Amino acid sequence: MITVLTTGGTIDKVYFDAKSEFVIGDSLLPELLTEANIHGGYSLRELMRKDSLEINEDDRLAIVNAVQHTSATRILITHGTDTMTHTAEALKGITGKTIVLFGAMQPARMRRTDAVFNLGFAWSAVSLLPEGVYVAMNGEVFEAGAVRKNLDAKRFEKA
Repeated sequence: MITVLTTGGTIDKVYFDAKSEFVIGDSLLPELLTEANIHGGYSLRELMRKDSLEINEDDRLAIVNAVQHTSATRILITHGTDTMTHTAEALKGITGKTIVLFGAMQPARMRRTDAVFNLGFAWSAVSLLPEGVYVAMNGEVFEAGAVRKNLDAKRFEKA
């Protein structure tokens, strides 16, 4: 059983029109899992709907507590990309679980999104990796504490 926790981030952003800003909407994860033909073997729980730049230490503590208190040993977490690495580092002290954070550089609601690929890749990663905390983005897996977001290249890379 995989526990999937959602926190918001770009993957769940909604854009209404040219005059409005992105806002965090309902998670598309249930729909994306169905499209990926994943119909069971997981439980889904929304923790928050926040842009990762708005996630603070109290929010990170809530994420850590949710991971610690789930009976699942495999946990997938959606997270905004700007502070995903900080949350991954906050989770490093947890043992006995495989924890994978992922997100998207473009909202899942957009035609040219990396959300679907990142979900499938992260699902495989959380299913196959040994115990630890990882970031899975754009076809690569990084250990917590050894990854950074390269804003210019719009990708994650080894720190």
